[in-house]
Amino acid sequence: MSNQNQWSFPMLAVSLALCLPNLAHGEMSADAPAARNMAAMKFGPVPGLPTCAAGSVQTGDPGKGSFIILAKLDTGCSIPWHWHTAGEDLMIVSGTARIEMKDGPSQTLRAGGFALLPAQHVHQFLCKNKCTFFFYSDGAFDIHYVDAQGTELSPDAALKAVKEKAVPAMK
Repeated sequence: MSNQNQWSFPMLAVSLALCLPNLAHGEMSADAPAARNMAAMKFGPVPGLPTCAAGSVQTGDPGKGSFIILAKLDTGCSIPWHWHTAGEDLMIVSGTARIEMKDGPSQTLRAGGFALLPAQHVHQFLCKNKCTFFFYSDGAFDIHYVDAQGTELSPDAALKAVKEKAVPAMK
């Protein structure tokens, strides 16, 4: 992968550590039982993702390690070809999404649909009809956008191709 954007990933990690933990309404941890409904969850923008995506941290700290986020994407929201350092699992709650994977199956996912994406596996995601899904990762959140040849792109360059803008990193 290219080194051209390495400066942005530490900034993204700091932004996530500052921003995402504040998205959850009330802290949930593995130390105590907890429950909440979606109406009680606070959603907010996720640095590095398009502005058409929002997230609510359910548990964990995306800036430091494993976590679960409930994500909402608008109809037509696209997260172009990318990969994450850690593995991720997606489970669709509502809506319809299309996930495409390099060297793997492409699939239209509906409520209850599940995708398993190993660490560093290149994929893209398109919300075809207002999507809500749980996103679990076994490590800290990062996103590395790539072009068709696998060359790393900045979030702005990657998202410009889908007529979107990246949520800026917090300063």
